[in-house]
Amino acid sequence: MSKKETTKVSSDCEWLFGLHAVQAVLKTSGSKVQELRVQKGRDDQRLKKILNMAEGQSIPVTWVLRSDLDALASGRHQGVAVLCRGAGVQDENFLFELLQELPSKEPECPPFLLVLDGVTDPHNLGACMRSADAAGVQVVIVPKDNSVGITPTVQKVACGAAETVPLVVVTNLSRTLKQLQDQGVWIVGAAGEAENLVYEMDLTGPMALVMGAEEKGLRRLTRENCDLLVRLPMMGAVSSLNVSVATGVCLFEAVRQRR
Repeated sequence: MSKKETTKVSSDCEWLFGLHAVQAVLKTSGSKVQELRVQKGRDDQRLKKILNMAEGQSIPVTWVLRSDLDALASGRHQGVAVLCRGAGVQDENFLFELLQELPSKEPECPPFLLVLDGVTDPHNLGACMRSADAAGVQVVIVPKDNSVGITPTVQKVACGAAETVPLVVVTNLSRTLKQLQDQGVWIVGAAGEAENLVYEMDLTGPMALVMGAEEKGLRRLTRENCDLLVRLPMMGAVSSLNVSVATGVCLFEAVRQRR
């Protein structure tokens, strides 16, 4: 993790880079964009689309050298970057207000939440948020400590999901899980030692899917607060999947059942 990719969740302005991510934030959260910087000499259709979007929202555009963008980006910038206020990081109050509103707003769509317990790799968080958006998850929940926040890399990998799926940061994950249970949400944790396969369990009601850290899995207190533990069948030599891959598989099994 680079110095830019700290575990502190911040709402300050920061640079977001890459064609997909920049286009997504202009489409979904243009009011958060302070400035667009574009590499001199670039002239292609994808860039023209971004420039048209920026012009339509009166976002200032600055043409710069590639070396200037290299200094801003911790990865591939593809010749474009935006200065953007922090993505939609929310707190517990937002989470429980949303849970109260969901039955009236979407009576046929019960709460469908994703909890990530200790995911510190920004690529994994970005990929999980992208899968969450595609699966129709309403909120992604992470603990305040030992978890990566919304960083430029997360936003780039998420391809716009960081702007469309709220990220709720909680101070005490175990307490939050208990509060969700009090609200009628079924807590389903993924663990390699579980007896039940994810394909055998009912995932159709109000549910929070809990995924563990990249190497350690679910923490003990998190595991103890789950109503049900499930696992994926592992048929080969490897004993586990990358957390973002496992998250996608579990989420879309729930989607299959809910349809």
